[in-house]
Amino acid sequence: MAKPQQPPGAESIVTENRRAKFDYKVEDSLEAGLMLIGSEVKALRNGEASLSDSYAAPKGKELYLMSAHIGAYKPATHFAHLPTRPRKLLLHREQIDKWGAKVAERGYSIIPLMIYFKGGKAKVKLGLCTGKTHEDRRHTIKERESKRELDRVIRKR
Repeated sequence: MAKPQQPPGAESIVTENRRAKFDYKVEDSLEAGLMLIGSEVKALRNGEASLSDSYAAPKGKELYLMSAHIGAYKPATHFAHLPTRPRKLLLHREQIDKWGAKVAERGYSIIPLMIYFKGGKAKVKLGLCTGKTHEDRRHTIKERESKRELDRVIRKR
């Protein structure tokens, strides 16, 4: 039995990088296409992906997703892919130049925030990020705990 087709523009999230919002301050974000081989697409549809410790880096005039783990697709034994190989990101030239310049000059990092399917195509949401300091992380934890406490008090009433 065939899977039902998604309506155009519908998104299905494969994986999220939850640690990125804790470790980095996201200044800007954009959507990029992923250049994948067949077994990688099948593995993504099965949810075999992880974005922990992954990043995007410019190489020449192109941008690549580095250290993103896409697990093996078992039926594709002869045509299997390497799980953490660099994958080319599909962006407009001016976007690559703009973000590449910021990474080179100002100490920004390009961090993948999530991988998802949109209209049948694999996409990655990238964030232009700066690293948080220890004090910033403590402030984030403090805000989160105070919000939880406030929600508890409201729920009890």
